[in-house]
Amino acid sequence: MWKLPALMFLAMSLIPAGDAAGKLMTQDHGLSPIFVAWSRFALGALLALPLIRPKIFRLLADWRIWLRALLLVGGITSIQFALARVPLADAFAAFFIGPTFSFVLSALLLREPVTWPRAALMAVGFFGVLLVVRPSLGGEGPILSTGRSFALLAGLFYGAFLTASRWLATAARPADLLFTQLFFGAIALTPFGLAVLPEMTAPIAGLTFASAAFSALGNFLLIYAYMRANASELAPYVYFQLASAVALGWMIFNDFPDALTWAGLALIAAAGLASAMLASRKPT
Repeated sequence: MWKLPALMFLAMSLIPAGDAAGKLMTQDHGLSPIFVAWSRFALGALLALPLIRPKIFRLLADWRIWLRALLLVGGITSIQFALARVPLADAFAAFFIGPTFSFVLSALLLREPVTWPRAALMAVGFFGVLLVVRPSLGGEGPILSTGRSFALLAGLFYGAFLTASRWLATAARPADLLFTQLFFGAIALTPFGLAVLPEMTAPIAGLTFASAAFSALGNFLLIYAYMRANASELAPYVYFQLASAVALGWMIFNDFPDALTWAGLALIAAAGLASAMLASRKPT
């Protein structure tokens, strides 16, 4: 009974840990966020090699697989630009606009059913995101800070990626989809990553490997969990990411959320948990 929550807690802790390593690379070592994103895809693809089968190469000709991978490239690259400018918890909270955007896209493009309770909960989660990013309406400055704008952009890319994943759920094995998103992402970013290649000191090499390994392992464990339980059972545990991001931001960067950010985080998590409970009560 406890194994599944423990597995999800580990997975949802490893993913923010990879982003914390990426933040250290950009914030403390002055590396380009593009290099952080590219190295994550490239090393992740190498780590995922044992998962592939010969049939995976037929996916190279499927433009939908490339589109899905490019959406993830946009999300990962944008979140690295955000993390270079804002605290970890703030970036993750803004990033959680993704499920709301995916809900809208899935209804419009995939004709998934929309219920008023789910729509209301998505609106509550969106309000939570607004509490975190706090747009400045009517002022003289920009509506959003650069970092929070990149975090929201990352969430929009990720929401589109989630919808594309649902669209292609029967097109390939989960392990094949994981490898193609890493491999195609590495190919797409290689020209840009090589252009900002840093001098590879021991600290930078260690953080580069940690960023890619933590992220890859977290996603591998997530796939492993989804192979053994329904998505509705696992959905509430995804919000462990927010708790992990807060804890890592505090321990590593001495960033602690203010009251409004705490309120936004609570609304995002509560709306997500309630939405997952509604999904789990659907008749089978």
